[in-house]
Amino acid sequence: MITLKIAFRNIFRQKRRTFLTILTMFGGVTLCSFSIGWMDGSYNYIIDMFTRYQLGHIQIHRQGYIDRPSLYDTIDDYSVVASSIESAPGVTRTSPRLYAAGLVSVGDKSAVSRLIGIDSQLENAATLFDRKITSGRPFSRDASREAVIGVGLAKRLAAVVGDTIVVVSQGADGSIANDAYTVVGLISTGDPASDQMALYLELADAQELLVLDGRIHEIAVVADDLHGVRRLASLLQEGLADPGLVVEPWQVFARAFYDAMMADKAGGWVMLMVIVFVVAIGVLNTVLMSVLERTREYGLLRAVGTRPRQIFWLVIIEVCIMAAVSVALGCLAGWGLNYWLSIKGIPMPFEFSYGGMEFTHAFTEVNTRSFVIPIVVVILSAVVVSALPALRAARTAPAEAMRTR
Repeated sequence: MITLKIAFRNIFRQKRRTFLTILTMFGGVTLCSFSIGWMDGSYNYIIDMFTRYQLGHIQIHRQGYIDRPSLYDTIDDYSVVASSIESAPGVTRTSPRLYAAGLVSVGDKSAVSRLIGIDSQLENAATLFDRKITSGRPFSRDASREAVIGVGLAKRLAAVVGDTIVVVSQGADGSIANDAYTVVGLISTGDPASDQMALYLELADAQELLVLDGRIHEIAVVADDLHGVRRLASLLQEGLADPGLVVEPWQVFARAFYDAMMADKAGGWVMLMVIVFVVAIGVLNTVLMSVLERTREYGLLRAVGTRPRQIFWLVIIEVCIMAAVSVALGCLAGWGLNYWLSIKGIPMPFEFSYGGMEFTHAFTEVNTRSFVIPIVVVILSAVVVSALPALRAARTAPAEAMRTR
């Protein structure tokens, strides 16, 4: 108790030194909190936009379809499956999709294409498909023989809105599937590779063309919360009656995108390490100078019988008190900054679009990590770097210290 009282008195004896030490740690906590909030907020925003408005947070396929897509690996009675999924808590929207390869032609130009059958009304609600149309219009409500093609495919075929596009593929019954459709719109998904190949048909038209009546290849699921996607996928898997169906979160079916985002996100920790290093050096410098200035004081304490261990903990406790004040103020400032920027955002130097979505601001995020990590890191670094000066103070020789001026 007496050590704690002396530590408090020592802190207020040199107000300027105390203020500088607290300011250093306060800046470290605030910067750490802001950096983590900005890093998590920016990446989660991009991931959520990419999955929510394009791939879906969760996808359901027949076992093995992701590894080796096949026209015959279909989900039968998908309306029953979709109905059970939509009733699950945490699910916002679902959208069925059908895929096939085919040869498409406009006039005398031909190209290989990826045929994608969608329920336009459900896709519009789930992934804002209609907002990605750059020319023409989306599918009409009672669409028949209409097609929407990627801007890249339109360029390859020299196709414009209103042209007739002929599709040749293979039906599920082994027959040659072919039909003609009217191009009603051009779409830009933000993925140039996809736009080079994509041809969208209404689900009923695609099923008729490919002889897949009532069957699809994929059900895309949009979740309420990005952070709970893995847990939701597990719950949906348990609730499926068909054991041949697999429910996978975006981290699995979009593995390349996930790995790229995580690798890029890991680079953000380098900045945090720099901040921690700066804070540690600042604290070390301040505490070491304090110990050197108070050599006579420590010598006097030793001379009156104070044990080295007590002097050691005296220095440590002083730093811990200042660290506690810094952490409290820093967390409050970090919360306010992250909360404000999570609403207002940080304007980007240039705008860009992806997946039909415009990115003009980067947003921070208020989460537990943005407070726990700075608290632990700053307090630990302060205690660790103050251990050396505290050890020096504890080893002060009384006779030599009393001669110090």
